[in-house]
Amino acid sequence: MAPMPATPIPKSIATASLLSQIITCKYQFGLPLYRQETMLSDIGIELSRQTMSSWILRCATLLEPLYMRLKAILLAEPAIHADETPLKVIKAEKATSYMWVYCCGADALGSNTNIVLFDYHNSRRAQCAIDFLDGYQGYMHVDGYKAYESTQATLVACLAHIRRKFIDVKKLQGKKKTGKVDIVLNLIGKLYGIEKRIKGKSVEEKLAIRQSQAKPIVTTLYNWLIEHKEKIPPKSKLGEAISYSLNQFEKFQRYLEDGRLSIDNNRAERAVKPFVIGRKAWLFSYTNTGANASAILYSLVETAKANNLLVHDYIATCLQQIAEKPNNIDALLPWNIKHS
Repeated sequence: MAPMPATPIPKSIATASLLSQIITCKYQFGLPLYRQETMLSDIGIELSRQTMSSWILRCATLLEPLYMRLKAILLAEPAIHADETPLKVIKAEKATSYMWVYCCGADALGSNTNIVLFDYHNSRRAQCAIDFLDGYQGYMHVDGYKAYESTQATLVACLAHIRRKFIDVKKLQGKKKTGKVDIVLNLIGKLYGIEKRIKGKSVEEKLAIRQSQAKPIVTTLYNWLIEHKEKIPPKSKLGEAISYSLNQFEKFQRYLEDGRLSIDNNRAERAVKPFVIGRKAWLFSYTNTGANASAILYSLVETAKANNLLVHDYIATCLQQIAEKPNNIDALLPWNIKHS
């Protein structure tokens, strides 16, 4: 008798395709397990949410070596992005936990290494980032959260966050009125205009254009902030925007140093958005173990999407190949799957 083919979860009815379907429905499309249970029951398939939950935990364990390989590649990149978002975990020590996200590459495909990794912690302490980064000393795009300053990374602040502070001031001005804030927004608009024009150019070309065209505008912006710091009441909305901008300015202007860097941290914010949308549907994780499993599975789903792969097919392929050849992890990297 021929041996039975390897399966991701031995002695179960769970094929790689079925497991991938459950994972994709939850982590790509935000469909909670209880809804999947109902949908399956409606077509005559009795599969409890408890069983599916158990399978998801098993799949996360199987896929963890691939997650760790992606992490090693991400931390070898010269520049990455980071962000974090709250998560409710029922059986956690604290009421609010956090899902941290780290990514590299660009939204557009090309020669970029596109990776999105989630990392769950029952905390927002700096140690969470320190542990994940493991001594990383490259550039890291971040928002203004101070915990990142405890890492060894060279931080690059986000112009989009600075801009939002002044947009909030603009909203208080009233329609069709202009004021000091418009000067700042105009300068920021010019900087984004330069970024739009250099999109797709080489790293060397980006650096040269930023130095010749963007740097003088950045200097003008800084001088305006310094000039108005003492003139504007510090507790006013405009005063707060100026103070925030000056606190971030040294880190922000680092984007002028290297053509590989971004003007903002929107890459990370876009990466975390699918998780935030999904969270509205399933609301919480029940245990820390479940949240850690979700971090691994969200990572693979979003990394597949970032590499323009069909998520279901990618996850199914990974599960089946790991069942058959558990030591051949590099073959499952998304860019290798894509071109195989």
